[in-house]
Amino acid sequence: MTNNDDAPLEHTHPYTLRVVRQMLGLTRHAVSKLIELGFVDPSRGPGRAWRFSFRDVVLLRSAHDLRAARIPTRQILRTLRRLRETLPPEAPVNGLRITAVGDRIIVREEHAQWEPDTGQLVMDFSVAPATGSVTFIAQRPAETEASPSHDVDELFEAAEALESSDPAAAEQAYRRILAQEPAHAHAYLNLGFMLCEAGRSGEAVALYDEGVEHCPDDPLIHYNRAVALEDIGRVSDALAAYEQCLRLQPDFADAHQNAALLYAQSGQKQLAIRHFSAYRRLQPRN
Repeated sequence: MTNNDDAPLEHTHPYTLRVVRQMLGLTRHAVSKLIELGFVDPSRGPGRAWRFSFRDVVLLRSAHDLRAARIPTRQILRTLRRLRETLPPEAPVNGLRITAVGDRIIVREEHAQWEPDTGQLVMDFSVAPATGSVTFIAQRPAETEASPSHDVDELFEAAEALESSDPAAAEQAYRRILAQEPAHAHAYLNLGFMLCEAGRSGEAVALYDEGVEHCPDDPLIHYNRAVALEDIGRVSDALAAYEQCLRLQPDFADAHQNAALLYAQSGQKQLAIRHFSAYRRLQPRN
């Protein structure tokens, strides 16, 4: 019997980032953000390139669709952590389907079906491995003449592509996205980062304030807002933003580190020690 831990990475984690993007129709940015938020933890292959397992692919698709459905990040993380424990590391021979039935998530296998979580979540997809690959089957809504979400996705990709060559056009595109879809978290994150990089941290804070209003459960928005608040010297507000980020995602190591440094600088030693300790606990052990 072969120990799966000793199997080659290409066997246990057969999917590259390029393959995952093609299979799921996600941008590189979307995959990166889902990894940053802790929905998946892929392995690193040669050249530090990400390698994904079957379980990673299922969780990525689940996280993406749930975020698109405006499900709070905290609820998604709880459900996917439970789902991660029950999903097989590789595609099962008898097939697997994950579907939404009302407000329940149902995992169906050939001879059984079960719920990984009982939270009020909605998923609008199915997944079924076939002939050694993973196929996602969208449950399409009724046909419409136009797809605003598709237009926003295209505009977002265009904005990302313009960031280095034409930042002004990229900013305009991100603001158009937010005018059409005020809860587009990734647009807030990208545009806010651009503003901070350009020395416009005050504008970034105003933008993130809007982001918090529309995406209150996104820890990255609270984190980036805290960084921007630090840049303009609003220390107490920055600490409050870091704490809110950590309430939503307690294992956000960078937020613990930044909060610890800021507490130390402001003379709050006990809080600094608490966050430094949390940061150290979250570091990978060699």
